[in-house]
Amino acid sequence: MLDIAAELHRWCEEGRDFAVATVVSVGGSAPRQPGAALAVDAEGTAVGSVSGGCVEGAVYELCQEALSTGETVRETFGYSDEDAFAVGLTCGGVIDVLVTPAPAADRRVRPVLAAAASAAADGRTTALARIVDGPPELLGGALLVRPDGGWDGTLGGHPELDRTAAAEARALLDAGRTATVVIGAEGSRCGQPVTLLAEASVPPPRMIVFGAVDFASALVRIGKFLNYHVTVCDARPVFATALRFPDADEVVVDWPHRYLEKTEVDARTVLCVLTHDAKFDVPLLERALRLPVAYVGAMGSARTHRDRLRRLREAGVGEPELALLRSPIGLDLGARTPEETALSIAGEIVANRRGGSGTPLTGARTPIHHDTRAASDRIGSVA
Repeated sequence: MLDIAAELHRWCEEGRDFAVATVVSVGGSAPRQPGAALAVDAEGTAVGSVSGGCVEGAVYELCQEALSTGETVRETFGYSDEDAFAVGLTCGGVIDVLVTPAPAADRRVRPVLAAAASAAADGRTTALARIVDGPPELLGGALLVRPDGGWDGTLGGHPELDRTAAAEARALLDAGRTATVVIGAEGSRCGQPVTLLAEASVPPPRMIVFGAVDFASALVRIGKFLNYHVTVCDARPVFATALRFPDADEVVVDWPHRYLEKTEVDARTVLCVLTHDAKFDVPLLERALRLPVAYVGAMGSARTHRDRLRRLREAGVGEPELALLRSPIGLDLGARTPEETALSIAGEIVANRRGGSGTPLTGARTPIHHDTRAASDRIGSVA
């Protein structure tokens, strides 16, 4: 639901009645992941998507029905072999959707959804935890969980359920992940297990581009398109200017390795080294390859890469760290222009993040949508 937070925040501010449908489970090949949402207001206006078009019409009708009945429902959509034109996912996947009414007069769920939408729209770190499977009377119950572990709202059951759910949601928030958690009957205190969907809203991941070159300008633009917070860093003030990189969130004049030592990175950060100069590259990569980041790539030819590896080994960088380096940077697209090269780099970053192979899908026997987080995002039962 937090993927449409800005629109829902506006609707809440305007006092609109609405219902929101959220993907809570995915099986097989499906275009959207848990947390993706479609909302419909009382006037019939819709925002968001749950399937990229496959079942939007049916979900739209479910939202209108929920506004009329006031009941929260869970519905499964999948592909129909008998009738390919029936309501279902023609891509072959299966999704479960939770449809929750949130009229302005509601005092149980609406305030929590409104607070979560406001926080996410403002870029504040927060988690929205909702019951997506369990006793019918608890379905749709919501908590807004803060980074300090505190929460607002209630799931509607035993207070122990709220405490357990808040702790699980906070753990996922710390990791910046959206996932489902099964809370066992003992932990839920309601006589049967409940399944919780915890949606994490965290600031955008960072992309740090080292080297204020023409290729960097194109990479900044595509990084912003992919929703990264993009920083450009170069030691040369004549090149590292906001005028040359108007799309960057920040432009830093500093030696790359010094900036990397003092800036904050995390497991979602991608580092793109475009300096193509050993005096910048080697001290920077010596540090970058020892950080717990998502991606480290360096521009250069195969010959430059071999020379760079030699210098890094001489600097004491071990083989396990060197194996993390993506160099020459990017996928083999035959790229020539800065824009094509940026696309090549972005493609590798996405493939690395999502578990893709980077090979053509035509004739391939690999899934289109890689479930790289399936095992970790469906967490086992919590007693």
